[in-house]
Amino acid sequence: MAPTANLNQVFRTFPAIPKLCGDRLPRPETTPAHLTGNKAEESRDYPLKPTRRLALGLGTIGLFANSNVAVSLAEDNGFWLTGPIPIPRAANKIFKTVEDPDRNWMIDNVETGTRSFLKTGVYMADIGTKGRQFRLKKYAFDLLALGDLIGKDAWNYVRKYLRLKSTFMYFDFDKVISAAVPDDKPPLLDLANRLFNTVEKLEYAVKQHDLPQTESLYKDTTVILQEVMTRMA
Repeated sequence: MAPTANLNQVFRTFPAIPKLCGDRLPRPETTPAHLTGNKAEESRDYPLKPTRRLALGLGTIGLFANSNVAVSLAEDNGFWLTGPIPIPRAANKIFKTVEDPDRNWMIDNVETGTRSFLKTGVYMADIGTKGRQFRLKKYAFDLLALGDLIGKDAWNYVRKYLRLKSTFMYFDFDKVISAAVPDDKPPLLDLANRLFNTVEKLEYAVKQHDLPQTESLYKDTTVILQEVMTRMA
């Protein structure tokens, strides 16, 4: 009996072990002031680091802060649209010269008052007189390469390409003639009229899929296109 009694005394000296499924061990209480103090100390010890989210936020603030300046610059450069797409219109369809003030020079067809090849819904940026002269030369060169597609069952593409390039050239000629000196206007008007008269006939022949007429008119057009490239060089 003596050993058993001694063993019971040993177990009584051990502290009570809490149950795993019962009450949990009490947690040390912390005061809000102590936590606030630690966070303040941590903020002083670890300064704010630049992150992607922070950069995006600062960038957004700067973007909206300078929005009025950006809109002003966009409206002034002529390349950025801030409203509906403007419809290109010929500023001066009728021109007068010093040599013959009683004669009305037109870049439109005298009978119809327009040009049959003109496309609608085309946006043309304001690139200035020099830019328009360069574009006239470039588009004349582009139309010179159109002959490779004639007679190869590409009628729809040829007609669309011809109309698009000729539309740009029509409005560019209008602006270039308006900005030209009086002595240069008559030859420019003559060149534009000869080109557009031939293009109208060519566009109609392409529309009718008339291969012999298309080939004949295209040869006449290439001669005038070469004149345009020489004039705008």
